Amino acid sequence: MKEANRQNMVNHRAIPVVDLHQYDSTGADGNSPFVKALGNAFREVGFVGIVNHGVDTSLIDAFYEASNRFFGLPEAIKWNYEIPGLAGQRGYTSFGKEHARQSDVADLKEFFQIGQDSPPPGGDPSEYPSNVVVTEVPELSELGARLYQSFEQVGRKLLSAIALYLNLPVNFFEEKVDRGNSILRAIHYPPITREPASAIRAEQHEDINLITLLVGASAGGLQILGKDGMWLPVIPEENEIVVNVGDMLQRLTNNYLCSTTHRVANPPRDEWHKPRLSIPFFMHPRSNMDLTCLPGCVDENHPPAWAPITAGEYLNERLREIGLKK
Repeated sequence: MKEANRQNMVNHRAIPVVDLHQYDSTGADGNSPFVKALGNAFREVGFVGIVNHGVDTSLIDAFYEASNRFFGLPEAIKWNYEIPGLAGQRGYTSFGKEHARQSDVADLKEFFQIGQDSPPPGGDPSEYPSNVVVTEVPELSELGARLYQSFEQVGRKLLSAIALYLNLPVNFFEEKVDRGNSILRAIHYPPITREPASAIRAEQHEDINLITLLVGASAGGLQILGKDGMWLPVIPEENEIVVNVGDMLQRLTNNYLCSTTHRVANPPRDEWHKPRLSIPFFMHPRSNMDLTCLPGCVDENHPPAWAPITAGEYLNERLREIGLKK
């Protein structure tokens, strides 16, 4: 019996899983099985695993490989691709620059970011700076642009299902995220070479955006904070994308959908020598999207929990809090 209990604990998933093949937005409504499963996962857990998502695994692998080659370059070369004034929204951000908003201790990571190629009609060009091309690893940009587009397609599909779950038109988010400020980030956590004073690879935090799509990291460590206050490991299956609610979607839905606290914990000491690479896609809307709580998520028992703000204003506020913007 004890062995069976241990096995059940090993097999228990911290987050539910849904199959994107089961969703067809044509004719779907809030009662379709996929929509209900996705929406319930976002409401109850804030995280979900997506299988049969359609993102080319060979493209993911190639981008991983190119990212590893970039992070393996000498520091002096990588610094050439850290562009002042961009708040880390394009190109390289060196080790120790970003921290959680409630902490002054820097996370144990460096990263490279790729953004939208061109502004939408009438959009502010200053919000869409050019992506940074790495001379030493030129394929990083080309592969990143393709992966960006693939993630964007999946994200739009998921948001259409969430719109239905919220009793909104299926295309509610479409114009808002079309050429939005989404970011593809390659995050490198180097080997830990000495006892960290108090830092972990990524301190507990919530994401800024609408939703985040994360392909399986090269090593474990991702944990979510359960409602009982316990940290639960998120261990995706092969070819599974982990998707979570960001603060913008939580604000928009007046806390109906939850932006769950998560972190990347340090590995056991005997695995400190192992680096970690992960590839999240942070799906943002255009800056002018109004994040005022949706009327359908407000009633006598649930007054607005958040003041009105635009997505651009909120993004700038959060970038300052985490140390990327002055």
